[in-house]
Amino acid sequence: MLFKDKVAVVTGGASGIGRCICEAFAQAGAKVCIIDRVDNPYFVGDIGDEATLNRFARQVIEQEGHIDYLINNAPPLYKGIDSCGYEEFNHALRVGVTAPFYLTKLFLPHFAKGAAVVNISSSRDRMSQPQSESYTAAKGAISALTHALAVSLSGRVRVNAISPGWIDTAGHTYNGPDALQHPVGRVGVPRDIAEMVLFLCSDKAGFITGENICIDGGMTRLMIYHGDHGWSLDVSG
Repeated sequence: MLFKDKVAVVTGGASGIGRCICEAFAQAGAKVCIIDRVDNPYFVGDIGDEATLNRFARQVIEQEGHIDYLINNAPPLYKGIDSCGYEEFNHALRVGVTAPFYLTKLFLPHFAKGAAVVNISSSRDRMSQPQSESYTAAKGAISALTHALAVSLSGRVRVNAISPGWIDTAGHTYNGPDALQHPVGRVGVPRDIAEMVLFLCSDKAGFITGENICIDGGMTRLMIYHGDHGWSLDVSG
């Protein structure tokens, strides 16, 4: 088992991509410590709150003594400029940027040899839809934080990011233009991300740090014009 006796911390690990990451680590032999706002077997709390982060980190260290991998996965609030208020925007940044920074800081004295941090960003760090400012700002910031931490923690902890594209977490089947806008011919699934997380945490990725790997089936590389791949522009609404 590749990660036997290793300790992996996963934020937002109770559902979606985070849950798949937790399951993949557990199947590979790791002890997984989850923090999420919804019910889970380890720790329930809002990572946008400093006191909660302190309590969580203290519990992990008291129970495990060290950590090997920190996966900053919890998603920030998704709201746009028309509806997002001041405190909502700040909370999105606390969840999406401040918490990953602060957890890395709290765990820094306790990272084991060969430790790794993986930040889950988004392809929205390089492209946008309307009314997505809180989420997009947080994802852009975590991408930059990744290479800053990689340099600061040189020789101690490898730090990388993954930018998922369209990842379906509900088990839907997509055909036609939804699939064809991806050069690989399908929409992504959580396992696509979990596999890369485990790779980046493994010794196989020992020469990789400060990188942001976009896993989007090629979607951000495909230029789509009106009439391409079954897509057409409808401005009637």
